[in-house]
Parts: sequence; structure tokens; C-alpha cells
Amino acid sequence: MLRTALCGSVRICAEEGALVGLSTHPADHELSEEQSHAVAGLVREELARRRISRQFLADQAKISLSTLEKALSGRRPFTLATLIRLEEALGVKLRHPEPKPAAPTAPVRLAGPVGVAPEGLGSYSRPAVSWIEGEYLTLRPSFGDRRAIYAYRTEIRWNDAGSHLAFHEAERVDAAFTQHGTVSVPHQSGHIYLVTNTHGQYRMAVLGRPTITGEMHGILTTLQAGPGSQLTPVASPIVLVPMAAAGAPEFGRIVADHACHARYRDILRRTVEESFARFLPVSAD
Repeated sequence: MLRTALCGSVRICAEEGALVGLSTHPADHELSEEQSHAVAGLVREELARRRISRQFLADQAKISLSTLEKALSGRRPFTLATLIRLEEALGVKLRHPEPKPAAPTAPVRLAGPVGVAPEGLGSYSRPAVSWIEGEYLTLRPSFGDRRAIYAYRTEIRWNDAGSHLAFHEAERVDAAFTQHGTVSVPHQSGHIYLVTNTHGQYRMAVLGRPTITGEMHGILTTLQAGPGSQLTPVASPIVLVPMAAAGAPEFGRIVADHACHARYRDILRRTVEESFARFLPVSAD
């Protein structure tokens, strides 16, 4: 009664109406705990991917940093108004419909292996590249002896954790330089890339599609170890021969009088002689 006498019933109704309007306006609708958690995850992912600060995002969305921090930490649910501002600032959709309970179904048995490689490796599916998996006799010229051939083993297998093909070398005389890395198979070029990235230091083999006998010819670009800590960029022909077609392979440095040398030399020569790869000379003009 005292409040009515002091403020007047009309004023109270107006203020209460304003408060009701604020609390029920669609823009101030609070998301459910599950929705807020999902949105927070997407926003954190965008912040990391774009490498921008929370302050920058708050400024772009025209919301306070405190509001953003509390919503991301789960101390306050996102409101529809905040969500719309964040979507406009990031240019992405953060809203997803509430999942409907699925009717119970019998478990589905997958027909075969699944998995898709990241876009940076060619977005290939495992079934599409399963023919590459296996062990290969790998041949390239020896860097230390011009007449010798260096032979070792390369294994290409699917990496479940990374969802891509990976390769690993073995049977190398210089075991300290054994390489392993990722396999890229882009659709555009039709070539296969074996890439090693060790703290930003790259080594790469570019291979053509297999021949009828399964050999993959190409170019290896790497660093040749010299005296002391000297490293020199070098390129050479390289061939991966399926182990099933390699007979009884010999590994190591195959010198000129070795029983396998002539056969390995002829396989390696095909890389250049049949234009699987080209090494361009420097013009004298």
C-alpha cells in the first residue's frame, strides 16, 4: 500500500510492463545449457583458427568483454541477441536446431574402412587411395658415390589418428636420416606427394601415378649432408617399386659390381628417359 501511495498504480504498471517486455523479448531469450556449451565451443574454435583475441571479437560484436568471457566460461548462458551479434562479427552460423531424439534402430554395420584426409592433403577417402598402401623398394642415386644406387624400404599405411596416409622409411644405411611423414594425393595434379616436415624443415618426393607394373617414378628434393654441419639442397630421381614386384630386394648402397646394380639402374633410368620427371639444364646463352 505504501508503494502504491508513493509511486502510483499507473507508474507501477508501466514499470512492470517495461520489465516484462525486457525479460520476454525474443532477443533476450537465453539458450539452453547444451546450446550455450555448443556455441562456446564453436566460438573458441573460431578464435583459435583466426588467431584473434576475445577483446577483438567483443569489439567487433559490440558486446562487453565481460559478457563474452562469462558466456564462454559457462558462468552465464548466451542470449539470442549476443548470439546474433557474434554470428555477424564472425560471419558464420553458430545456431543449430535442437537434436530430436532418434528412434531406436538396429546397429548399422559399415561395409568397409572409412575416413577422409584433411583438405590440405587432398581430401581423399581411404577406399580411394587404398591401392597405394603397402611396402616399396625405394631407389635413388647415392649422394656419396655417383655410380652407386641407394636402396631402402618405404611403407605407406593409413594413419587412423590423423585420418590420412602416412609413410615411414626403413632399412637405411644412414638410419639417423630415416624419414617419415604424410602422404598428399590431390585430385588436380594426379601426383602423389610424400612430405616430411620436421620443425619447418621440408623434404618431399613428388611421384607420378603407378605404371602397369606398379612402379611410381618421380623427383626427390632434400638436403645433402656435407662436412660438419653443412647441408646442401639436392634433387634426384626416385622410384618406389612394390615389394611384390621387387623380387628378392637388396638394401643399402648398391655399388657398380653388385648383382642388383644393373636392374636397379635400369629402373631408375626410366624416370628420366621416359619423362616421368625432367631436370632442366641451365641455358648457356
